[in-house]
Amino acid sequence: MAEKLGIMVCGHGSRNQNAAKEFAVIAEALRARNPDMPVEYGYLEFCNPVISAGLDSLREQGVTRVLAVPGMLFAAGHAKNDIPSVLNTYQAQNPRMVINYGRELGIDLKMIRAAGDRIQAAVDEANKTQGFVEKHDTLLMVVGRGSSDPDANSNATKVMRMLWEGMGFGWGETCYSGVTFPLVEPGLTHAAKLGYKRIVVFPYFLFTGVLVKRIYSYTDEVAARFPEIQFVKASYLNDHPLVLEAFQDRVKEILEGAAVMNCQMCKYREQVLGFEADVGQRQESHHHHVEGIGGGLENCPCKGDCDASCRDPDFCREHGLPWTPVHSHAEPAPLKPVPVDPAFDYAPSFTLGGKYAGLKDKAPDAGLQAVMDAPSSGKTAHHEHGSNCGCGHHDHVGHNHHHDHGHHHDHSHHGHNHDHDHSHSHGHDHHHHAPYPHADHPLGPKSMQKKK
Repeated sequence: MAEKLGIMVCGHGSRNQNAAKEFAVIAEALRARNPDMPVEYGYLEFCNPVISAGLDSLREQGVTRVLAVPGMLFAAGHAKNDIPSVLNTYQAQNPRMVINYGRELGIDLKMIRAAGDRIQAAVDEANKTQGFVEKHDTLLMVVGRGSSDPDANSNATKVMRMLWEGMGFGWGETCYSGVTFPLVEPGLTHAAKLGYKRIVVFPYFLFTGVLVKRIYSYTDEVAARFPEIQFVKASYLNDHPLVLEAFQDRVKEILEGAAVMNCQMCKYREQVLGFEADVGQRQESHHHHVEGIGGGLENCPCKGDCDASCRDPDFCREHGLPWTPVHSHAEPAPLKPVPVDPAFDYAPSFTLGGKYAGLKDKAPDAGLQAVMDAPSSGKTAHHEHGSNCGCGHHDHVGHNHHHDHGHHHDHSHHGHNHDHDHSHSHGHDHHHHAPYPHADHPLGPKSMQKKK
């Protein structure tokens, strides 16, 4: 049988519906550039379709070889573990389909040029509307996503240095939106003390979303404390033509056999300073608890442009919304709610998420009731990972997963009592990667959680 190629773009996912729409543009651009190949996309969490659904669609279209491209700027846990785990599991369950995994966008001159265009556009607009400021009197602050992977974090700093030196700014700094340090608020506060007349804040992000909105919000907060400094907010990368070209390059690399990960600096293969215990960790996804649950609440005041206010119990109480607890990537732990406020009914959202927010006011439908009432089967759910993990930090052939979770939920709302247990068995104890070693850094993850 002749080989049929297809392209799968694998994203992280966001509660922000605008971010999901922007990510879909990548798939549309690849369709235009590869008219003879089916192109699908999917997400690890919060958004639909999930990655496996996109792969199902390709399989139904007769695709026998998938060129899987991670929609990631840098290779950290999502690109090295989560996405390969999903792809390997799918391939093990569908042995007639071959999935070849590409590399992240990484340090790429096209990406640097695209970033430079976004920054220059913001500088030009600021010169026109706020008054001209020399570049030598301007500090560039590049904001990376932030990761527990030091190699990925260092790449954000390298991008900053290439932009700083290439564009001739007076100074350059890097901060991060989460997980590592310094975070945006302490990073900008420090930068404001260096004596520059203007600070350009550039989120080195592909798409909008909760984190980009948070970056801009912290920029406004720090700007209010330093009114003598011009704070300029540059746009994120989005669908810049050079970004789309970089994605097409990654597809070509897979076909040419040139998709090589940067394994020399990978904390899963080498003993990186401060992260020595991470060598040889299992390759598995930790997004199963939020896979496919959808984005923000349908009736949220954000109207799809989510800024994560729905993760704040006070906001939810004020607007009559269900509340969903936060899962920390800095400190891996089971998903748990904060102490329940007896004055507010959290039950519907704790188990069901935004899709069933309306259950606060009515009984569940028949399908949901059947799920609630169904007894635990006690059967073993079995899935395997192949040996080709994409980044290659493992050589585990066909290792099985075994999870035992005893979840007991009591849903009592509006006269309906639903008492049920969930029991899942899979092959090995569920394994969370080690917490980020600097989670307690005074400029890092803990400071983001403090109420302002």
